[in-house]
Amino acid sequence: MSQYQGDEMDHVVDDYEIAEVDDDVYFHGRFMADSESEDDDDDDGYDHLDNKITDTSAADARKGKDIQGIPWERLSISREKYRQTRLEQYKNYENVPQSGESSEKECEPIKKGGMFYEFWHNTRSVKSTILHFQLRNLVWSTSKHDVYLMSHYSIVHWSSLSCKKNEVLNVSGHVAPCEKHPGSLLEGFTQTQVSTLAVKDRLLIAGGFQGELICKYLDRPGVSFCSRTTYDDNAITNAIEIYECPSGAVHFMASNNDSGVRNFDMERFQQTKHFCFDWPVNVGFLELNRGWWKACVAGGTYSFIGSSEPRQNAKHTSLSPDGKLLVIVGDNPDGILVDSQTGKPIMSLCGHVDFSFASAWHPDGRIFATGNQDKTCRIWDARNLSKSVAVLKGNLGAIRSIRFTSDGQFMSMAEPADFVHVYDAKNGFEKEQEIDFFGEISGVSFSPDTESLFIGVWDRTYGSLLQYNRRRSYSYVDSLM
Repeated sequence: MSQYQGDEMDHVVDDYEIAEVDDDVYFHGRFMADSESEDDDDDDGYDHLDNKITDTSAADARKGKDIQGIPWERLSISREKYRQTRLEQYKNYENVPQSGESSEKECEPIKKGGMFYEFWHNTRSVKSTILHFQLRNLVWSTSKHDVYLMSHYSIVHWSSLSCKKNEVLNVSGHVAPCEKHPGSLLEGFTQTQVSTLAVKDRLLIAGGFQGELICKYLDRPGVSFCSRTTYDDNAITNAIEIYECPSGAVHFMASNNDSGVRNFDMERFQQTKHFCFDWPVNVGFLELNRGWWKACVAGGTYSFIGSSEPRQNAKHTSLSPDGKLLVIVGDNPDGILVDSQTGKPIMSLCGHVDFSFASAWHPDGRIFATGNQDKTCRIWDARNLSKSVAVLKGNLGAIRSIRFTSDGQFMSMAEPADFVHVYDAKNGFEKEQEIDFFGEISGVSFSPDTESLFIGVWDRTYGSLLQYNRRRSYSYVDSLM
């Protein structure tokens, strides 16, 4: 991962504005502004042509209004021309040069035109923002009406039912736990830069650039637990996954840039496991099983050591539905499947040609997906990992976020900007719906009941939250109308 440079609050801003088409229409490996003074926030609700920007409903869209409220008829460029320009000019960030081009030959031909989710509403009342250009897991839905997202230094809740937002947690100042638990940092943190977020049921966890973890129960006042996973200089929290053990206990797993994957028990507020992975680039994991590697287990820390070669930083981890297997991807084209209890490597995942930042399991516990900067998402079957079973291609850039619906019917994959793809997972990923808009994507989330899909869009002027609702066929009802 590209590292954060300079003073803590000194972010670089690209002058990406929807009405301009020049060399600055794309982001290229940069951090985005998080302060109102730098971002211009457009709280007055007007665009560059002094048009009042309003929310867009499904009814508005059916009448021809752009879903983002962009007045194409008043601009000097059409939507179609601007789309073409974006496709030509957007610069995908790569750690391996030309990785996007080299991966194209393996991509499957996919039937487009699917209509699984239909546009419902776009609100500008909440502005979704991003701090790190490679980490895009900052939008989480807990019901078809409730979504949580980062907006500058605030974690906010948006209700699509009441069309109201409220601030859940502000990290711009001092945040400290109001409960006492062993291992909790009672002094808390100041001005936390949130790099990743996870919300499930009533638990919210925010991870920061300096290894911070802030845990808050949504039905309790204040913050319950604060911890710093590491004091390593390379400490950024890349991903968090909240899950429930077979016993019913709530745990979460945090992936950090220090090559560590840590497991926390939220019943006891304690770290229970710490896996650390060292391996040289491009070494196949069959060598792991031949004793080339050595497992050192001490005090709950499991370190897989090969040589003095650089570690692979864990950028994203996903736990299988039965809790037995863990997918780990990061600063290596190859991912790895490990035993979640011992951290022992089971098999390498070979096929991607750049670094990976996304992964997700299908609810059936057999299929999982990985997203890479080579512009592809690979589908794997845990019963045969010799090769991926499908390779799905993006349009603009890296696959930064992947989600499955809870019923396993659909999978979404989000590029860094402009495109979210929804695939029919139940029928072999052979058909897709392409959701097309303009702006950087801060995150995507299906609601637990699968009825809604939320997309966070970061843009100086048109930043918003998009909501799509699952398309249903009610043939009996229709016959009565």
